[in-house]
Amino acid sequence: MLTIKTLSVKNFMSVGNTAQGINFDNKNLILVIGENMDLGGDDAGARNGTGKTTIINALSYVFFGEALTQIRRDNLVNKTNEKGMMVSVTFVKNNVTYTIERGRKPQIFKFYANNIEQNTDSNEAQGENRETQHEINKLLGMTHAMFKNIIALNTYTQPFLATKQAEQREIIEQLLGITLLSEKSDLLKEQMKATKTELQEEKFKIDAKISSNTKIEESIESLKIRSSAWQTQKEKDSMNFASAIAELEKVDIKAELEAHKKAQAHSQNYLKLISLQKEKAYHEDALTRAETNVTKTESDLEYAKDSKCPTCEQPLHDDKHKQLTGNLIRTLTESKSDVAKETSDIEKIQSDIDAIGDLGQTPDTYYDSIDEAYNHKGSLKDLQRQLEQNELKEDPYAEQIGELTKTAIQKIDYTTINELEDLNRHQDFLYKLLTAKDSFIRTRIIEQNLTYLNQRLAFYLGKVKLPHTVTFQSDLTVQIEELGRELDFDNLSRGERNRLILSLSWAFRDVWESLYQQINLLFIDELVDAGMDASGVESSIAVLKEMSRTQQKNIFLISHKDELVSRVNSVLKVVKENGFTNYNNDVDIII
Repeated sequence: MLTIKTLSVKNFMSVGNTAQGINFDNKNLILVIGENMDLGGDDAGARNGTGKTTIINALSYVFFGEALTQIRRDNLVNKTNEKGMMVSVTFVKNNVTYTIERGRKPQIFKFYANNIEQNTDSNEAQGENRETQHEINKLLGMTHAMFKNIIALNTYTQPFLATKQAEQREIIEQLLGITLLSEKSDLLKEQMKATKTELQEEKFKIDAKISSNTKIEESIESLKIRSSAWQTQKEKDSMNFASAIAELEKVDIKAELEAHKKAQAHSQNYLKLISLQKEKAYHEDALTRAETNVTKTESDLEYAKDSKCPTCEQPLHDDKHKQLTGNLIRTLTESKSDVAKETSDIEKIQSDIDAIGDLGQTPDTYYDSIDEAYNHKGSLKDLQRQLEQNELKEDPYAEQIGELTKTAIQKIDYTTINELEDLNRHQDFLYKLLTAKDSFIRTRIIEQNLTYLNQRLAFYLGKVKLPHTVTFQSDLTVQIEELGRELDFDNLSRGERNRLILSLSWAFRDVWESLYQQINLLFIDELVDAGMDASGVESSIAVLKEMSRTQQKNIFLISHKDELVSRVNSVLKVVKENGFTNYNNDVDIII
């Protein structure tokens, strides 16, 4: 239940610097009448301009930051004092006592829960904190428009049925709980946004893992290729070692060494033979030259016997002849000696050549040198050792592959993302269900609550004796009929309109309280006065008294009619004197 306890007003409209208080916790039908002492008071019947409506304007201002009507905020400040305007209200909801303080010149906006000030930003909009206002609206459970339709009824604001259809629809949707669907859809929209953000983050994590795993798997595949090549090379090396070992094991090392010795002797004899052949050829050339000299010298001696020069064939003198003959004889002797020597040398060389005999073919050997043959066993052991070492080699890539496979590849758990996707689909379904105009939830709410609204409206129309039938249609429009004839709101008289306004407000209130919360306070400002006949006044008062008694409401009936004093439980007199309003009401002032 929402219980509005007290209201304190200072320097607000006609209220001056002396704070005035109103107690709303009496559970009575209270008549609010005015006495303007500045215009002669009761003796002159002066009732106007006293500040009766100031009460509901102050209540509207403190709750919502604005008056009931289109009065600018600065014009709410008392024109005489021009500063220090302050309005305070205390109310209780769910056993928590709340206090709102709002003022201008200076700007003030404070909100308390059990005397503890709530977080407000005093720097925001000079005391007009939107977040705090939003929290107050949520706490009250209503908008300013709804406040004017179920708490503060007055002749100064446009009646519901006189407003534009869009405005009517907005109020009805709020009343029937359809607005809650919008609020829920807005909340759900934020949740959907959070879910989508979380979903995107989870997708990003999974994509990152997939990308990482892909790169690692590519690395593993690359390592596997290298590993395969390494294994192939290892096997190839082992085969080569085994083949070389098999080849060496085929070698008869004794025969190999013997063959190398023969090959060595063959080589030596070959070299010796070549040398002897060269030497023989040299001596054969020398022999040929010596034999040529012998022949020439013998020919020259024949010329010399005839005392002729062998070169120019000129006659020689005795001395010259003797000298030449002697020289030729010496030359011939030396040449013959050379022939004999070279012949002997050639024979000796040929004897050596003959001693060497036929060399035959060079013996075949496995090794290129005898030293290698002597190292046969060492080579064989070295190959066996290399084969063993090669077999013992471990794959250098195997450990990397195993480590990457076990630790680097991340396991991808799709549980969370599947849950988030399911949640996102569910939220999307609910959102469409809440926002679609033809959804069964919306239709069901309208059907249920509209039926109750029409029932309560018919009930109150009967109570105030208005013969018209007023019905809210499924499209939330209003149909007014009299004797089967459809009418507009403006077709009604002033008194009829006021009866309808009251009935509609009470029906609204019943629906509101059935769906949301009970409210202890109701203001009716001059609606009973304006154009309503005695029957209408009497029936309206009867409804209000019953409402106050059975529902424990504190109802303030603002009126100019003194005759209503006898029809109410108590009277609140609003007195204006010397330009300032005073409320004759006992209440603790908290300003």
